[in-house]
Amino acid sequence: MTDFLFLGMEIISTNIAKPTKVSWRGRDITTGIYKKPVQEAIFLGKEDVRNDAVIDRKHHGGEFKACYLFGSDYYPDWKIKFPHLNWEWGMFGENLTIEGLDEATLHIGASYKLGNSTVQITEPRQPCYKLGIRFGTQLVIKEFINYGHPGTYVKILEEGEVKKGDHLTPIASDNNAITIKQYNELVNSKHKDPELIKLAIANEGIRKEKREKLEKLL
Repeated sequence: MTDFLFLGMEIISTNIAKPTKVSWRGRDITTGIYKKPVQEAIFLGKEDVRNDAVIDRKHHGGEFKACYLFGSDYYPDWKIKFPHLNWEWGMFGENLTIEGLDEATLHIGASYKLGNSTVQITEPRQPCYKLGIRFGTQLVIKEFINYGHPGTYVKILEEGEVKKGDHLTPIASDNNAITIKQYNELVNSKHKDPELIKLAIANEGIRKEKREKLEKLL
């Protein structure tokens, strides 16, 4: 536990979006990818962040993807890759930008105190074309996957407010559980590691349908 505390995972920005219309392949779509920093606290609900635009409920929001966390430490690398963009927190569509977030230390199923809420680590971000729209090129999708720092979604065990300056503080974790980094590599690799598959299947923090799909690979 001391390793987690030493990291000092601190919220440095809270971000929400208004519905934004954009053009995509000749048609107009609405997206919530354009997150903007807000000064006030935001409320983490069971299905989503209150007042945040969640348009495509099939792929965003819901019990296992109620809130998205991304590490501020990765921003400098991306600014070098895309220097022409108008950079601000929330660029990756994250609700919470967190300093010290490290996917290699986040075990799926682990629970954390976050402001007045309690959250559980669930799964890494798998980017879709809307991230490409925000970055102005669909090539960012492959770059994001290859970069290997996808951030994490969380389940909200106890609803509550979070604000800038709050910390992600561990409550309970199984150090033998699969990490966000390991699970991300498993999902995106062509050659699946059987031992990682077994770890994923045994982890109830991962959605049942995803575990059943992995089980078929053994």
